[in-house]
Amino acid sequence: MRILIIGSGGREHALAWKISQSPLTKKIFCAPGNAGIASVAECVDIGSEDVENLAAFARSEKIDLTVVGPEDPLSMGIVDRFQSLGLRIFGPSGQAARLESSKAFARQVLGRYGIPGPAFQIVESVDAARACAEEMDGYCVVKADGLAKGKGVIVCGNVDEACDGIDLVMKDRAFGSAGDRVVIEERLDGEEVSILAFTDGEAIIMMESAQDHKRVGEGDTGKNTGGMGAYSPAPVLKPRISAQIEQEIILQTIHAMNAEGWPYRGVLYAGLMITDSGPKVLEFNVRFGDPETQPLMIRMKSDIVPLLMACTDGTLGRHEIEWDRRPSVCIVMASDGYPDEYKKGIEITGLEEADAVEDCKVFHAGTKLSKGKVVTAGGRVLGVTALGSNVMKAQQRCLEAVSRIHFNGAHYRRDIGFRAIRREMEA
Repeated sequence: MRILIIGSGGREHALAWKISQSPLTKKIFCAPGNAGIASVAECVDIGSEDVENLAAFARSEKIDLTVVGPEDPLSMGIVDRFQSLGLRIFGPSGQAARLESSKAFARQVLGRYGIPGPAFQIVESVDAARACAEEMDGYCVVKADGLAKGKGVIVCGNVDEACDGIDLVMKDRAFGSAGDRVVIEERLDGEEVSILAFTDGEAIIMMESAQDHKRVGEGDTGKNTGGMGAYSPAPVLKPRISAQIEQEIILQTIHAMNAEGWPYRGVLYAGLMITDSGPKVLEFNVRFGDPETQPLMIRMKSDIVPLLMACTDGTLGRHEIEWDRRPSVCIVMASDGYPDEYKKGIEITGLEEADAVEDCKVFHAGTKLSKGKVVTAGGRVLGVTALGSNVMKAQQRCLEAVSRIHFNGAHYRRDIGFRAIRREMEA
């Protein structure tokens, strides 16, 4: 098979690495790709949102399957366009992708079908948003309605913080048109977990759980980022809760989208809070998570290509996934200044030495090749990922690999997986 992957981050490198292991794979292209992806795929200079040129490329190169990484082309309707041309593509339609591209739409679907989530209100003015926040005594979450690169969520503890967050989104336009509307939600207490599932619109196959670390600083402090690391599985997810999530959230959402007239196919990502009263949906993503994909792909023993194909042709019910029982950890190495302003073009060294660490893989995110050297090209630069007999061992293996990599201003969290490690030490 000739396979095209769309995107340029750590998620896409992990997918390309996994897809390259399939005996079904003849050649992989990636648009636009990065320095790491170039080791397993031919990188193509077409942007991930350039739908027409991507479609033309897929037709001219006789691509058998396209896999979409980022949310933006999905929300733009790339799946609809490819399918109209008879091209096989993995991902939801533009209308189904509203589960991520509109927080308001997602909340409305949850509410109509009784899928557990926080109380919420959708508002379109600063005054209305402030009134909602005051009703909740400021103990709320302010969310830009549209896509904001994973950064349009502000968790507030009092009215002043809530008003500042509302102003940032709606007055200062920090996230552009994504802040035309906001969703003010009840703030939930508990522990977060990421659940991803394959679906062909009817059947689902749950992936192993993961837990992201959004805050830039250790101990979950500082600003929200696109994700500073993740690990899998998340021990907070007990079998009883996992079964509840499968039936009452993931499967019910697929049924809801069918009832709405927008069948959902691809991968559904549910960001959940495990509360005292059960799991509740914080958000939906309509694609593989980043950085959750990295620790998931290194643990997946099954061939991923038949699963991707089955989601597109309605035969997912015939498949299952085998997992490496060892946990995995991914530590993101970021540019100096991230998640704010940062410089690009800084040389990276020690990559081969890091990849030589046992059961470790360095996934590239914000990198590119420049005059034969690998240099930084984004905020999140690398996702150093490793397996271990427990989470602590996987974390230690990651840190050993990270210590071999050097670029000026690099920063990362040394505590990825700390909740799971705490549980291991208490057991």
